[in-house]
Amino acid sequence: MFSWLRSDDRRRKDPEVFQTVSEGLKKLYRTKLLPLEEHYRFHEFHSPALEDADFDNKPMVLLVGQYSTGKTTFIRYLLEQDFPGMRIGPEPTTDSFIAVMQGEVEGIIPGNALVVDPKKPFRKLNAFGNAFLNRFVCAQLPNPVLESISVIDTPGILSGEKQRISRGYDFAAVLEWFAERVDRIILLFDAHKLDISDEFSEVIKALKNHEDKMRVVLNKADQIETQQLMRVYGALMWSLGKIVNTPEVIRVYIGSFWSHPLLIPDNRKLFEAEEQDLFRDIQSLPRNAALRKLNDLIKRARLAKVHAYIISSLKKEMPSVFGKDNKKKELVNNLAEIYGQIEREHQISPGDFPNLKRMQDQLQAQDFSKFQPLKSKLLEVVDDMLAHDIAQLMVLVRQEETQRPAQIVKGGAFEGTLHGPFGHGYGEGAGEGIDDAEWVVARDKPMYDEIFYTLSPVDGKITGANAKKEMVRSKLPNSVLGKIWKLADIDKDGMLDDEEFALANHLIKVKLEGHELPNELPAHLIPPSKRKATE
Repeated sequence: MFSWLRSDDRRRKDPEVFQTVSEGLKKLYRTKLLPLEEHYRFHEFHSPALEDADFDNKPMVLLVGQYSTGKTTFIRYLLEQDFPGMRIGPEPTTDSFIAVMQGEVEGIIPGNALVVDPKKPFRKLNAFGNAFLNRFVCAQLPNPVLESISVIDTPGILSGEKQRISRGYDFAAVLEWFAERVDRIILLFDAHKLDISDEFSEVIKALKNHEDKMRVVLNKADQIETQQLMRVYGALMWSLGKIVNTPEVIRVYIGSFWSHPLLIPDNRKLFEAEEQDLFRDIQSLPRNAALRKLNDLIKRARLAKVHAYIISSLKKEMPSVFGKDNKKKELVNNLAEIYGQIEREHQISPGDFPNLKRMQDQLQAQDFSKFQPLKSKLLEVVDDMLAHDIAQLMVLVRQEETQRPAQIVKGGAFEGTLHGPFGHGYGEGAGEGIDDAEWVVARDKPMYDEIFYTLSPVDGKITGANAKKEMVRSKLPNSVLGKIWKLADIDKDGMLDDEEFALANHLIKVKLEGHELPNELPAHLIPPSKRKATE
């Protein structure tokens, strides 16, 4: 008797079994989260329902910035080729959202055709109407960079009320829709134009709750002197601090992201290091894509739960017959108190609640009599998903990462600086002398030899204790000196001969000059007399 009940309980305790992360996310969303969203009309308040393409699509990078900050040029710089529909100029030129994606043939797909394609993750943009769809296109072209990621170019953000009204669609809402689905949001600033317009400020606030995806690029930094650049960087951080209300500082990359000569080349090394950091961040996106989608689903589930509590609380307070309109106004005005009550009753963090002012505006247009009362079973299913199924998917994410070859973005600008003499740090620090015929340490060896022979060598070698007395003069931490000792003691006998001692001092010099030490000794740093022994 009641065997169906026992099997249902068993199924609730045992997590679902999935073959792939993508398949698991789709099934969990459709069977466990979507019913809750539909029951409490989540899609009318927050975000349209997700589709299969949202879980299957490649990682996307969204570029946002005021006009003429170099967004389109940045994409061209990454791809190292033009793309269909590209227009570059000092005045506002890009007036459309352009999704730059991989395609076998170059061409443009207009917005209205794009939102009916089930293979593309843009179907729900249909809700923004023709005014937006006429300003939305997909530029397709064959490019190795686009095999791993897609890039979304956006219209330049303007200032003033007139431009905001003349768009004909809710620009901030469209950006928020993209922000929820992309893997990285890059805010571009022009080093000469740091003023954040009202619309840009509104856009950044619309991207709230996605700060973990945001990165900032201070572009065209080669056009100002070092001293001015320091002031500009400080001013930018101050401006962002007033808008992005997070205790952490957003990562700002400084550089000049186009293929023209640097106007002021003084900061070339800084720009190279910053570009390399940004490229590494973008290249990691395919590897972390499944984890990001899993994270976004968890955020969505938490918001959907809170939304269900809000809607059911409003339904519970409504009278059954008379005074509905007055009660509705009262409830909307007292929404902050309802938030507090839900927070206390269900132990929910204040950070999980939707924006109060925005929720009040949306509730004004709703018919509260159509709201549903609290249905515990729907919430239990989502709680079960968060407690058990998500943990199972986390294990699967790690398994997929280890089974697949290293997934990084290749081609275009990413290829140019990976290898060869123009790779970052080539010929510097531990890489100094990599192409020289002679051993690079030999240049300073006579100076190191003088010190070596004052340390009482026996049979041509000094002990670790004697070497330590000299090496600690550098004032480097013991952990760093320990690593240098391991690299320099090539024959691992616990002592240093004159060549190994010279090598140790060379590595100390490398570290003191601000370079990182290699994990393994590069071939060109091995003393000539020991090269055959190590082969």
